[in-house]
Amino acid sequence: MNLRAYWGNFASRFDFHSGTLKADLIAGITVSLVAIPQSLAYAQLAGVPAYYGLYAALIPTVIGALFGSSNQLSTGPVAMTSLLTAASIAPLAAHGSDLFYSYAILLALISGLFQIAFGVLRIGVLLNFLSNPVLMGFINAAALIIGLSQLPTLLGIPAAQSQHFLLDISRVLLHIDTAHELSIGFGVAAILLLLGFKKFAPRLPGVLITVASLTWLSYMVGYANLGGRVVGVVPEGLPTVSLPPLDWHATMALLPASFVIALISFMEAMSSCKVIAIKTRQPWDENKELIGQGLAKVAAAFSQSMPVSGSFSRSALNLASDARTPLSSIISAVFVLLTLIFFTSLLYHLPKPVLAAIIMMAVMNLVNFESIRNAWRANRDDGLAAIVTFIATLAFAPNIQNGILTGIILSLSLLLYRMMRPRVAVLGLHSDTTLRDAVRHNLPPLHPNLGAIRFDGALRFVNVSYFEDALLKLERENPEIEYILVQSSGINEIDASGIEMLRNLLDRFKSSGIKLAFSGLKKQVSDVMDRTGLTDRIGQENIFGTDSWAIDELRGRLDGKVPTEPLP
Repeated sequence: MNLRAYWGNFASRFDFHSGTLKADLIAGITVSLVAIPQSLAYAQLAGVPAYYGLYAALIPTVIGALFGSSNQLSTGPVAMTSLLTAASIAPLAAHGSDLFYSYAILLALISGLFQIAFGVLRIGVLLNFLSNPVLMGFINAAALIIGLSQLPTLLGIPAAQSQHFLLDISRVLLHIDTAHELSIGFGVAAILLLLGFKKFAPRLPGVLITVASLTWLSYMVGYANLGGRVVGVVPEGLPTVSLPPLDWHATMALLPASFVIALISFMEAMSSCKVIAIKTRQPWDENKELIGQGLAKVAAAFSQSMPVSGSFSRSALNLASDARTPLSSIISAVFVLLTLIFFTSLLYHLPKPVLAAIIMMAVMNLVNFESIRNAWRANRDDGLAAIVTFIATLAFAPNIQNGILTGIILSLSLLLYRMMRPRVAVLGLHSDTTLRDAVRHNLPPLHPNLGAIRFDGALRFVNVSYFEDALLKLERENPEIEYILVQSSGINEIDASGIEMLRNLLDRFKSSGIKLAFSGLKKQVSDVMDRTGLTDRIGQENIFGTDSWAIDELRGRLDGKVPTEPLP
Protein backbone atom coordinates (compact mmCIF):
# COMPACT_ATOMS: atom_id res chain seq x y z
CA MET A 1 0.00 0.00 0.00
CA ASN A 2 1.57 3.32 -1.12
CA LEU A 3 1.13 5.69 1.84
CA ARG A 4 2.57 8.70 -0.01
CA ALA A 5 0.03 8.30 -2.82
CA TYR A 6 -2.71 7.69 -0.24
CA TRP A 7 -2.05 10.94 1.59
CA GLY A 8 -1.62 12.80 -1.71
CA ASN A 9 -5.07 11.70 -2.80
CA PHE A 10 -6.39 12.59 0.65
CA ALA A 11 -5.25 16.21 0.36
CA SER A 12 -6.46 16.58 -3.22
CA ARG A 13 -10.06 15.80 -2.25
CA PHE A 14 -10.51 19.18 -0.56
CA ASP A 15 -11.10 22.39 -2.47
CA PHE A 16 -11.41 25.59 -0.42
CA HIS A 17 -12.60 27.78 -3.29
CA SER A 18 -15.40 30.06 -2.10
CA GLY A 19 -17.97 28.51 -4.43
CA THR A 20 -17.11 25.03 -3.21
CA LEU A 21 -17.19 26.12 0.43
CA LYS A 22 -20.66 27.60 0.00
CA ALA A 23 -21.98 24.46 -1.73
CA ASP A 24 -20.52 22.19 0.96
CA LEU A 25 -21.91 24.39 3.74
CA ILE A 26 -25.44 24.24 2.34
CA ALA A 27 -25.21 20.49 1.71
CA GLY A 28 -23.80 19.82 5.19
CA ILE A 29 -26.59 21.75 6.90
CA THR A 30 -29.23 20.06 4.74
CA VAL A 31 -27.93 16.57 5.49
CA SER A 32 -27.64 17.30 9.23
CA LEU A 33 -31.33 18.22 9.36
CA VAL A 34 -32.09 14.66 8.23
CA ALA A 35 -29.19 12.94 9.98
CA ILE A 36 -30.10 14.05 13.51
CA PRO A 37 -33.65 12.60 13.64
CA GLN A 38 -32.59 9.57 11.59
CA SER A 39 -29.73 8.87 14.01
CA LEU A 40 -32.14 8.80 16.94
CA ALA A 41 -34.46 6.47 15.01
CA TYR A 42 -31.71 4.05 13.95
CA ALA A 43 -30.39 3.86 17.49
CA GLN A 44 -33.88 2.70 18.49
CA LEU A 45 -33.74 0.10 15.69
CA ALA A 46 -30.34 -1.12 16.92
CA GLY A 47 -31.73 -1.51 20.42
CA VAL A 48 -29.43 1.05 22.03
CA PRO A 49 -30.13 4.42 23.71
CA ALA A 50 -31.01 7.31 21.39
CA TYR A 51 -27.80 9.22 22.06
CA TYR A 52 -25.78 6.32 20.62
CA GLY A 53 -27.21 7.38 17.28
CA LEU A 54 -26.00 10.96 17.72
CA TYR A 55 -22.57 9.73 18.76
CA ALA A 56 -22.50 7.55 15.62
CA ALA A 57 -23.25 10.62 13.49
CA LEU A 58 -20.36 12.61 14.97
CA ILE A 59 -16.79 11.25 14.99
CA PRO A 60 -17.49 8.27 12.66
CA THR A 61 -18.98 10.65 10.08
CA VAL A 62 -15.81 12.75 10.10
CA ILE A 63 -13.51 9.71 9.91
CA GLY A 64 -15.52 8.19 7.05
CA ALA A 65 -15.34 11.47 5.13
CA LEU A 66 -11.60 11.93 5.67
CA PHE A 67 -10.39 8.42 4.94
CA GLY A 68 -12.89 7.19 2.35
CA SER A 69 -12.66 7.67 -1.40
CA SER A 70 -16.06 9.14 -2.31
CA ASN A 71 -16.47 12.88 -1.77
CA GLN A 72 -20.24 12.75 -1.27
CA LEU A 73 -20.69 9.53 0.71
CA SER A 74 -22.37 10.25 4.06
CA THR A 75 -21.29 7.87 6.83
CA GLY A 76 -23.29 7.28 9.99
CA PRO A 77 -26.15 5.19 11.38
CA VAL A 78 -28.15 3.31 8.72
CA ALA A 79 -31.21 1.07 8.87
CA MET A 80 -29.72 -2.20 7.60
CA THR A 81 -26.62 -2.12 9.79
CA SER A 82 -28.70 -1.10 12.80
CA LEU A 83 -31.05 -4.04 12.29
CA LEU A 84 -28.11 -6.42 11.89
CA THR A 85 -26.63 -5.03 15.11
CA ALA A 86 -29.78 -5.74 17.11
CA ALA A 87 -30.25 -9.17 15.51
CA SER A 88 -26.64 -10.19 16.14
CA ILE A 89 -26.65 -9.28 19.83
CA ALA A 90 -30.17 -10.49 20.70
CA PRO A 91 -29.12 -14.16 21.22
CA LEU A 92 -26.24 -13.12 23.49
CA ALA A 93 -27.64 -10.42 25.80
CA ALA A 94 -30.98 -9.16 27.09
CA HIS A 95 -32.42 -6.21 25.20
CA GLY A 96 -31.92 -2.97 27.13
CA SER A 97 -29.14 -4.33 29.34
CA ASP A 98 -25.69 -2.81 29.80
CA LEU A 99 -24.25 -6.02 28.35
CA PHE A 100 -26.32 -5.50 25.19
CA TYR A 101 -24.91 -1.98 24.80
CA SER A 102 -21.32 -3.11 25.36
CA TYR A 103 -21.73 -5.82 22.73
CA ALA A 104 -22.98 -3.20 20.24
CA ILE A 105 -19.76 -1.24 20.79
CA LEU A 106 -17.66 -4.39 20.46
CA LEU A 107 -19.52 -5.30 17.26
CA ALA A 108 -18.55 -1.92 15.79
CA LEU A 109 -14.90 -2.59 16.61
CA ILE A 110 -14.72 -6.12 15.17
CA SER A 111 -16.67 -5.37 11.99
CA GLY A 112 -14.49 -2.30 11.46
CA LEU A 113 -11.31 -4.34 11.83
CA PHE A 114 -12.66 -6.81 9.27
CA GLN A 115 -13.19 -4.00 6.77
CA ILE A 116 -9.77 -2.46 7.42
CA ALA A 117 -8.15 -5.86 6.88
CA PHE A 118 -10.07 -6.34 3.62
CA GLY A 119 -8.94 -2.93 2.40
CA VAL A 120 -5.28 -3.21 3.46
CA LEU A 121 -4.98 -6.68 1.91
CA ARG A 122 -6.82 -5.37 -1.17
CA ILE A 123 -9.32 -8.20 -1.13
CA GLY A 124 -12.41 -6.16 -1.81
CA VAL A 125 -12.97 -8.75 -4.53
CA LEU A 126 -14.41 -10.98 -1.78
CA LEU A 127 -17.53 -8.84 -2.02
CA ASN A 128 -18.22 -10.54 -5.34
CA PHE A 129 -19.24 -13.64 -3.38
CA LEU A 130 -22.39 -11.72 -2.52
CA SER A 131 -24.33 -11.84 -5.77
CA ASN A 132 -26.89 -9.19 -6.64
CA PRO A 133 -29.88 -11.61 -6.52
CA VAL A 134 -28.87 -12.74 -3.02
CA LEU A 135 -28.41 -9.13 -1.94
CA MET A 136 -31.81 -8.15 -3.36
CA GLY A 137 -33.52 -11.07 -1.64
CA PHE A 138 -31.91 -10.12 1.64
CA ILE A 139 -32.63 -6.39 1.36
CA ASN A 140 -36.30 -6.94 0.54
CA ALA A 141 -36.74 -9.31 3.48
CA ALA A 142 -34.74 -7.09 5.83
CA ALA A 143 -36.80 -4.05 4.81
CA LEU A 144 -39.99 -5.92 5.71
CA ILE A 145 -38.47 -7.02 9.00
CA ILE A 146 -37.37 -3.47 9.81
CA GLY A 147 -40.83 -2.13 9.09
CA LEU A 148 -42.61 -4.87 11.04
CA SER A 149 -40.20 -4.53 13.96
CA GLN A 150 -41.48 -1.01 14.52
CA LEU A 151 -45.14 -2.07 14.80
CA PRO A 152 -45.06 -2.63 18.59
CA THR A 153 -43.59 0.84 19.14
CA LEU A 154 -46.00 2.42 16.67
CA LEU A 155 -48.97 0.74 18.36
CA GLY A 156 -47.69 1.26 21.90
CA ILE A 157 -47.85 -2.47 22.64
CA PRO A 158 -45.06 -4.07 24.71
CA ALA A 159 -43.62 -6.95 22.69
CA ALA A 160 -41.66 -9.95 23.91
CA GLN A 161 -38.58 -10.78 21.88
CA SER A 162 -37.93 -14.42 21.14
CA GLN A 163 -36.01 -16.38 18.53
CA HIS A 164 -39.03 -16.28 16.21
CA PHE A 165 -39.59 -12.75 14.94
CA LEU A 166 -42.67 -13.49 12.82
CA LEU A 167 -44.31 -15.24 15.79
CA ASP A 168 -43.62 -12.18 17.96
CA ILE A 169 -45.26 -9.90 15.37
CA SER A 170 -48.28 -12.20 15.08
CA ARG A 171 -48.73 -11.96 18.85
CA VAL A 172 -48.65 -8.18 18.63
CA LEU A 173 -51.36 -8.24 15.97
CA LEU A 174 -53.46 -10.64 18.04
CA HIS A 175 -53.36 -8.14 20.92
CA ILE A 176 -53.97 -5.07 18.80
CA ASP A 177 -57.01 -4.31 20.96
CA THR A 178 -54.58 -3.31 23.72
CA ALA A 179 -52.90 -0.69 21.54
CA HIS A 180 -52.19 2.74 23.01
CA GLU A 181 -54.42 5.10 21.05
CA LEU A 182 -52.30 8.22 21.58
CA SER A 183 -49.19 6.34 20.37
CA ILE A 184 -51.04 5.29 17.23
CA GLY A 185 -52.08 8.89 16.74
CA PHE A 186 -48.51 10.18 16.92
CA GLY A 187 -47.23 7.40 14.66
CA VAL A 188 -49.90 7.86 12.01
CA ALA A 189 -49.50 11.64 12.15
CA ALA A 190 -45.77 11.25 11.57
CA ILE A 191 -46.35 8.96 8.58
CA LEU A 192 -48.86 11.35 7.02
CA LEU A 193 -46.56 14.34 7.55
CA LEU A 194 -43.58 12.55 6.06
CA LEU A 195 -45.60 11.44 3.05
CA GLY A 196 -46.95 14.97 2.64
CA PHE A 197 -43.53 16.58 2.71
CA LYS A 198 -42.16 13.98 0.30
CA LYS A 199 -44.93 14.62 -2.22
CA PHE A 200 -45.70 18.30 -1.89
CA ALA A 201 -42.58 19.90 -0.41
CA PRO A 202 -39.59 17.61 -1.05
CA ARG A 203 -37.09 20.45 -0.69
CA LEU A 204 -38.08 21.14 2.91
CA PRO A 205 -36.46 19.17 5.78
CA GLY A 206 -39.63 17.13 6.30
CA VAL A 207 -38.13 14.74 8.82
CA LEU A 208 -36.87 17.54 11.05
CA ILE A 209 -40.11 19.53 10.84
CA THR A 210 -42.12 16.39 11.65
CA VAL A 211 -39.95 15.58 14.66
CA ALA A 212 -39.94 19.15 15.95
CA SER A 213 -43.69 19.67 15.60
CA LEU A 214 -44.71 16.34 17.12
CA THR A 215 -42.18 16.68 19.94
CA TRP A 216 -43.72 20.06 20.79
CA LEU A 217 -47.20 18.50 20.63
CA SER A 218 -46.04 15.65 22.87
CA TYR A 219 -44.83 18.19 25.43
CA MET A 220 -48.07 20.18 25.24
CA VAL A 221 -50.43 17.23 25.72
CA GLY A 222 -48.23 15.48 28.31
CA TYR A 223 -47.81 12.36 26.18
CA ALA A 224 -45.24 10.86 28.55
CA ASN A 225 -47.66 11.26 31.47
CA LEU A 226 -50.42 9.49 29.50
CA GLY A 227 -48.56 6.24 29.09
CA GLY A 228 -46.62 7.19 25.97
CA ARG A 229 -42.99 6.26 25.42
CA VAL A 230 -40.57 9.11 24.74
CA VAL A 231 -36.84 9.32 24.08
CA GLY A 232 -36.23 10.65 27.59
CA VAL A 233 -33.00 12.05 28.89
CA VAL A 234 -30.22 12.46 26.30
CA PRO A 235 -26.87 13.24 27.96
CA GLU A 236 -25.40 16.60 27.05
CA GLY A 237 -21.86 16.99 25.77
CA LEU A 238 -19.41 14.94 23.77
CA PRO A 239 -19.06 11.15 23.86
CA THR A 240 -16.29 9.74 26.01
CA VAL A 241 -13.43 8.48 23.89
CA SER A 242 -12.20 5.29 25.50
CA LEU A 243 -11.17 1.72 24.79
CA PRO A 244 -14.12 -0.46 23.75
CA PRO A 245 -15.14 -3.17 26.24
CA LEU A 246 -13.05 -6.19 25.29
CA ASP A 247 -14.13 -9.72 26.08
CA TRP A 248 -12.58 -12.78 24.45
CA HIS A 249 -15.66 -15.03 24.63
CA ALA A 250 -17.94 -12.26 23.36
CA THR A 251 -15.49 -11.52 20.55
CA MET A 252 -15.53 -15.13 19.41
CA ALA A 253 -19.33 -15.23 19.60
CA LEU A 254 -19.65 -12.02 17.56
CA LEU A 255 -17.11 -12.91 14.85
CA PRO A 256 -19.60 -14.44 12.34
CA ALA A 257 -22.06 -11.56 12.79
CA SER A 258 -19.22 -9.03 12.51
CA PHE A 259 -18.13 -10.55 9.22
CA VAL A 260 -21.69 -10.35 7.86
CA ILE A 261 -22.05 -6.74 9.03
CA ALA A 262 -18.70 -5.85 7.43
CA LEU A 263 -19.90 -7.42 4.19
CA ILE A 264 -23.47 -6.08 4.09
CA SER A 265 -22.70 -2.59 5.36
CA PHE A 266 -20.00 -2.16 2.75
CA MET A 267 -22.29 -3.40 -0.01
CA GLU A 268 -24.68 -0.66 1.09
CA ALA A 269 -21.88 1.91 1.01
CA MET A 270 -20.58 0.56 -2.29
CA SER A 271 -23.97 0.94 -3.99
CA SER A 272 -23.98 4.61 -2.95
CA CYS A 273 -20.42 5.10 -4.19
CA LYS A 274 -21.29 3.62 -7.58
CA VAL A 275 -24.30 5.91 -8.00
CA ILE A 276 -22.24 8.93 -6.94
CA ALA A 277 -19.39 7.99 -9.32
CA ILE A 278 -21.80 7.71 -12.24
CA LYS A 279 -23.37 11.10 -11.58
CA THR A 280 -20.20 13.03 -10.70
CA ARG A 281 -17.81 11.12 -12.99
CA GLN A 282 -15.37 11.01 -10.10
CA PRO A 283 -13.44 7.77 -9.52
CA TRP A 284 -13.60 5.86 -6.26
CA ASP A 285 -11.51 3.03 -4.86
CA GLU A 286 -13.26 0.11 -3.19
CA ASN A 287 -10.23 -0.89 -1.09
CA LYS A 288 -9.67 2.68 0.11
CA GLU A 289 -13.38 2.96 0.89
CA LEU A 290 -13.20 -0.30 2.84
CA ILE A 291 -10.45 1.22 4.97
CA GLY A 292 -12.43 4.43 5.44
CA GLN A 293 -15.61 2.61 6.43
CA GLY A 294 -13.64 0.30 8.71
CA LEU A 295 -11.95 3.23 10.45
CA ALA A 296 -15.36 4.86 10.89
CA LYS A 297 -16.64 1.74 12.66
CA VAL A 298 -13.56 1.60 14.87
CA ALA A 299 -14.07 5.30 15.68
CA ALA A 300 -17.67 4.47 16.61
CA ALA A 301 -16.42 1.81 19.00
CA PHE A 302 -13.92 4.18 20.63
CA SER A 303 -16.63 6.85 20.99
CA GLN A 304 -18.97 4.36 22.69
CA SER A 305 -21.38 3.99 19.80
CA MET A 306 -22.78 1.42 17.37
CA PRO A 307 -21.71 0.19 13.91
CA VAL A 308 -22.07 2.70 11.07
CA SER A 309 -22.06 2.57 7.30
CA GLY A 310 -22.51 4.71 4.21
CA SER A 311 -26.09 5.94 4.06
CA PHE A 312 -27.78 5.67 0.67
CA SER A 313 -30.51 8.23 1.47
CA ARG A 314 -28.25 10.83 3.09
CA SER A 315 -25.58 10.39 0.42
CA ALA A 316 -28.23 10.96 -2.26
CA LEU A 317 -29.36 14.09 -0.39
CA ASN A 318 -25.73 15.24 -0.09
CA LEU A 319 -25.27 14.79 -3.82
CA ALA A 320 -28.58 16.50 -4.65
CA SER A 321 -27.55 19.43 -2.43
CA ASP A 322 -24.46 19.94 -4.64
CA ALA A 323 -21.84 18.79 -2.14
CA ARG A 324 -18.40 19.01 -3.72
CA THR A 325 -15.95 17.65 -1.13
CA PRO A 326 -15.90 15.62 2.13
CA LEU A 327 -16.17 18.97 3.95
CA SER A 328 -19.97 18.72 3.61
CA SER A 329 -19.98 15.61 5.83
CA ILE A 330 -17.73 17.34 8.35
CA ILE A 331 -20.13 20.31 8.46
CA SER A 332 -23.00 17.88 9.02
CA ALA A 333 -21.11 16.40 11.97
CA VAL A 334 -20.54 19.89 13.39
CA PHE A 335 -24.31 20.42 13.58
CA VAL A 336 -24.67 17.08 15.35
CA LEU A 337 -22.02 18.34 17.78
CA LEU A 338 -24.01 21.53 18.39
CA THR A 339 -27.11 19.42 19.05
CA LEU A 340 -25.26 17.33 21.62
CA ILE A 341 -23.94 20.42 23.40
CA PHE A 342 -26.96 22.71 23.36
CA PHE A 343 -30.18 20.99 22.29
CA THR A 344 -30.40 17.52 23.86
CA SER A 345 -32.97 18.72 26.42
CA LEU A 346 -35.35 19.44 23.53
CA LEU A 347 -35.35 15.76 22.61
CA TYR A 348 -36.79 14.52 25.92
CA HIS A 349 -40.45 14.56 24.79
CA LEU A 350 -39.81 13.10 21.31
CA PRO A 351 -42.35 10.23 20.99
CA LYS A 352 -40.84 6.88 20.10
CA PRO A 353 -43.74 6.12 17.70
CA VAL A 354 -42.51 9.10 15.66
CA LEU A 355 -39.07 7.49 15.41
CA ALA A 356 -40.78 4.22 14.42
CA ALA A 357 -42.58 6.07 11.64
CA ILE A 358 -39.31 7.60 10.41
CA ILE A 359 -37.75 4.12 10.21
CA MET A 360 -40.75 2.70 8.37
CA MET A 361 -40.71 5.50 5.82
CA ALA A 362 -36.95 5.22 5.35
CA VAL A 363 -37.07 1.51 4.47
CA MET A 364 -39.99 1.84 2.05
CA ASN A 365 -37.52 2.65 -0.72
CA LEU A 366 -35.64 -0.59 0.00
CA VAL A 367 -38.60 -2.80 -0.93
CA ASN A 368 -38.21 -3.73 -4.58
CA PHE A 369 -39.80 -7.05 -5.51
CA GLU A 370 -39.27 -6.26 -9.19
CA SER A 371 -35.56 -6.96 -8.67
CA ILE A 372 -36.36 -10.53 -7.59
CA ARG A 373 -38.70 -10.96 -10.56
CA ASN A 374 -35.99 -9.70 -12.93
CA ALA A 375 -33.47 -12.12 -11.41
CA TRP A 376 -35.87 -15.00 -12.12
CA ARG A 377 -36.40 -13.83 -15.70
CA ALA A 378 -32.65 -13.53 -16.30
CA ASN A 379 -31.70 -16.90 -14.85
CA ARG A 380 -33.71 -19.43 -12.88
CA ASP A 381 -30.74 -20.15 -10.59
CA ASP A 382 -30.42 -16.44 -9.76
CA GLY A 383 -34.15 -16.19 -9.16
CA LEU A 384 -34.05 -19.24 -6.90
CA ALA A 385 -31.14 -17.76 -4.92
CA ALA A 386 -33.05 -14.49 -4.46
CA ILE A 387 -36.28 -16.21 -3.38
CA VAL A 388 -34.56 -18.63 -1.00
CA THR A 389 -32.57 -15.77 0.56
CA PHE A 390 -35.78 -13.76 0.99
CA ILE A 391 -37.64 -16.65 2.64
CA ALA A 392 -34.66 -17.72 4.77
CA THR A 393 -34.09 -14.18 6.05
CA LEU A 394 -37.74 -13.94 7.14
CA ALA A 395 -37.68 -17.43 8.63
CA PHE A 396 -34.45 -16.92 10.59
CA ALA A 397 -35.40 -13.46 11.87
CA PRO A 398 -34.29 -11.97 14.20
CA ASN A 399 -31.07 -13.82 13.26
CA ILE A 400 -31.19 -12.39 9.76
CA GLN A 401 -27.47 -12.90 9.18
CA ASN A 402 -28.29 -16.60 8.80
CA GLY A 403 -30.58 -15.67 5.93
CA ILE A 404 -27.89 -14.05 3.86
CA LEU A 405 -25.39 -16.78 4.70
CA THR A 406 -27.94 -19.26 3.38
CA GLY A 407 -28.20 -17.22 0.19
CA ILE A 408 -24.43 -17.01 -0.26
CA ILE A 409 -23.99 -20.75 0.25
CA LEU A 410 -26.84 -21.53 -2.16
CA SER A 411 -25.60 -19.14 -4.88
CA LEU A 412 -22.05 -20.54 -4.64
CA SER A 413 -23.44 -24.10 -4.74
CA LEU A 414 -25.48 -23.29 -7.85
CA LEU A 415 -22.43 -21.68 -9.43
CA LEU A 416 -20.36 -24.79 -8.68
CA TYR A 417 -23.13 -26.97 -10.12
CA ARG A 418 -23.19 -24.89 -13.31
CA MET A 419 -19.40 -25.17 -13.54
CA MET A 420 -19.68 -28.94 -13.12
CA ARG A 421 -22.29 -29.20 -15.88
CA PRO A 422 -21.60 -26.55 -18.54
CA ARG A 423 -23.49 -26.58 -21.80
CA VAL A 424 -22.44 -29.29 -24.23
CA ALA A 425 -23.85 -29.46 -27.75
CA VAL A 426 -23.48 -32.01 -30.54
CA LEU A 427 -22.93 -29.97 -33.71
CA GLY A 428 -24.11 -30.02 -37.28
CA LEU A 429 -23.36 -27.78 -40.26
CA HIS A 430 -25.90 -24.97 -40.67
CA SER A 431 -26.86 -23.56 -44.06
CA ASP A 432 -24.74 -20.49 -43.30
CA THR A 433 -21.69 -22.86 -43.14
CA THR A 434 -21.26 -22.42 -39.34
CA LEU A 435 -21.35 -25.17 -36.73
CA ARG A 436 -24.61 -25.06 -34.75
CA ASP A 437 -26.42 -27.16 -32.16
CA ALA A 438 -27.69 -30.11 -34.23
CA VAL A 439 -30.65 -30.87 -31.97
CA ARG A 440 -31.84 -27.29 -31.65
CA HIS A 441 -31.60 -26.57 -35.39
CA ASN A 442 -32.49 -30.08 -36.57
CA LEU A 443 -29.24 -30.49 -38.51
CA PRO A 444 -27.89 -33.73 -40.05
CA PRO A 445 -24.49 -35.13 -38.98
CA LEU A 446 -21.39 -33.60 -40.54
CA HIS A 447 -20.42 -36.98 -41.96
CA PRO A 448 -21.26 -40.62 -41.18
CA ASN A 449 -17.77 -41.01 -39.70
CA LEU A 450 -17.32 -37.53 -38.23
CA GLY A 451 -18.86 -36.17 -35.03
CA ALA A 452 -18.47 -32.67 -33.60
CA ILE A 453 -19.12 -31.34 -30.14
CA ARG A 454 -18.88 -27.94 -28.44
CA PHE A 455 -18.06 -27.46 -24.74
CA ASP A 456 -18.98 -24.06 -23.26
CA GLY A 457 -16.83 -23.76 -20.17
CA ALA A 458 -13.35 -23.90 -18.72
CA LEU A 459 -12.04 -27.47 -18.64
CA ARG A 460 -11.24 -27.85 -14.94
CA PHE A 461 -11.23 -30.63 -12.38
CA VAL A 462 -14.86 -29.94 -11.44
CA ASN A 463 -16.19 -30.78 -14.91
CA VAL A 464 -13.67 -32.99 -16.68
CA SER A 465 -15.80 -36.08 -16.07
CA TYR A 466 -18.81 -34.32 -17.61
CA PHE A 467 -16.77 -33.50 -20.71
CA GLU A 468 -15.46 -37.05 -20.88
CA ASP A 469 -18.97 -38.52 -20.56
CA ALA A 470 -20.20 -36.29 -23.40
CA LEU A 471 -17.51 -37.56 -25.76
CA LEU A 472 -18.00 -41.20 -24.74
CA LYS A 473 -21.74 -40.81 -25.29
CA LEU A 474 -21.06 -39.47 -28.80
CA GLU A 475 -18.85 -42.51 -29.44
CA ARG A 476 -21.50 -44.96 -28.20
CA GLU A 477 -24.29 -43.40 -30.26
CA ASN A 478 -22.17 -43.38 -33.44
CA PRO A 479 -20.37 -46.74 -33.73
CA GLU A 480 -18.96 -45.92 -37.19
CA ILE A 481 -17.30 -42.69 -36.05
CA GLU A 482 -13.61 -42.22 -36.86
CA TYR A 483 -13.03 -38.57 -35.96
CA ILE A 484 -14.45 -36.45 -33.15
CA LEU A 485 -13.98 -32.71 -33.61
CA VAL A 486 -14.01 -30.61 -30.41
CA GLN A 487 -15.08 -27.05 -31.27
CA SER A 488 -12.99 -25.30 -28.60
CA SER A 489 -13.78 -21.58 -28.81
CA GLY A 490 -15.83 -21.84 -25.59
CA ILE A 491 -12.95 -23.35 -23.58
CA ASN A 492 -11.17 -20.45 -21.86
CA GLU A 493 -8.94 -22.46 -19.54
CA ILE A 494 -7.64 -25.96 -18.97
CA ASP A 495 -6.00 -27.35 -15.83
CA ALA A 496 -3.94 -30.44 -15.03
CA SER A 497 -7.07 -32.57 -14.55
CA GLY A 498 -8.28 -31.56 -18.01
CA ILE A 499 -4.92 -32.47 -19.56
CA GLU A 500 -4.86 -35.86 -17.86
CA MET A 501 -8.45 -36.62 -18.91
CA LEU A 502 -7.61 -35.82 -22.55
CA ARG A 503 -4.54 -38.08 -22.38
CA ASN A 504 -6.73 -40.96 -21.17
CA LEU A 505 -9.35 -40.25 -23.84
CA LEU A 506 -6.72 -40.22 -26.57
CA ASP A 507 -5.47 -43.63 -25.43
CA ARG A 508 -8.99 -45.05 -25.28
CA PHE A 509 -10.03 -43.66 -28.64
CA LYS A 510 -6.78 -44.84 -30.23
CA SER A 511 -7.61 -48.42 -29.25
CA SER A 512 -11.04 -47.93 -30.85
CA GLY A 513 -9.64 -46.40 -34.03
CA ILE A 514 -10.94 -42.91 -33.26
CA LYS A 515 -8.96 -39.67 -33.44
CA LEU A 516 -9.60 -36.44 -31.59
CA ALA A 517 -9.37 -33.13 -33.43
CA PHE A 518 -9.67 -29.57 -32.13
CA SER A 519 -10.68 -26.29 -33.77
CA GLY A 520 -10.65 -22.72 -32.51
CA LEU A 521 -8.35 -23.32 -29.55
CA LYS A 522 -7.58 -20.18 -27.57
CA LYS A 523 -3.94 -19.30 -27.04
CA GLN A 524 -3.98 -19.76 -23.27
CA VAL A 525 -5.36 -23.28 -23.75
CA SER A 526 -3.03 -24.26 -26.62
CA ASP A 527 -0.05 -22.97 -24.61
CA VAL A 528 -0.87 -25.37 -21.76
CA MET A 529 -1.33 -28.22 -24.25
CA ASP A 530 2.04 -27.40 -25.81
CA ARG A 531 3.86 -27.26 -22.44
CA THR A 532 2.44 -30.58 -21.27
CA GLY A 533 3.15 -32.41 -24.55
CA LEU A 534 -0.54 -32.96 -25.25
CA THR A 535 -0.29 -31.22 -28.63
CA ASP A 536 2.21 -33.83 -29.81
CA ARG A 537 -0.06 -36.61 -28.53
CA ILE A 538 -3.02 -35.17 -30.47
CA GLY A 539 -0.92 -34.45 -33.52
CA GLN A 540 -0.43 -31.01 -34.98
CA GLU A 541 -2.28 -32.15 -38.08
CA ASN A 542 -5.43 -32.59 -35.96
CA ILE A 543 -5.46 -29.05 -34.57
CA PHE A 544 -7.15 -26.39 -36.72
CA GLY A 545 -7.40 -22.65 -36.44
CA THR A 546 -10.96 -22.43 -37.79
CA ASP A 547 -14.04 -24.64 -37.90
CA SER A 548 -14.35 -24.50 -41.70
CA TRP A 549 -10.72 -25.60 -42.12
CA ALA A 550 -11.32 -28.51 -39.73
CA ILE A 551 -14.52 -29.63 -41.50
CA ASP A 552 -13.01 -29.46 -44.98
CA GLU A 553 -9.84 -31.28 -43.94
CA LEU A 554 -11.50 -34.04 -41.93
CA ARG A 555 -14.20 -34.63 -44.52
CA GLY A 556 -11.52 -34.79 -47.16
CA ARG A 557 -9.61 -37.44 -45.24
CA LEU A 558 -12.76 -39.49 -44.71
CA ASP A 559 -14.05 -39.11 -48.27
CA GLY A 560 -10.93 -40.82 -49.53
CA LYS A 561 -12.12 -44.02 -47.82
CA VAL A 562 -15.89 -43.76 -47.34
CA PRO A 563 -18.36 -42.52 -49.95
CA THR A 564 -20.41 -39.59 -48.73
CA GLU A 565 -22.97 -37.13 -49.98
CA PRO A 566 -21.77 -33.92 -51.70
CA LEU A 567 -20.74 -31.05 -49.45
CA PRO A 568 -23.58 -28.54 -48.77
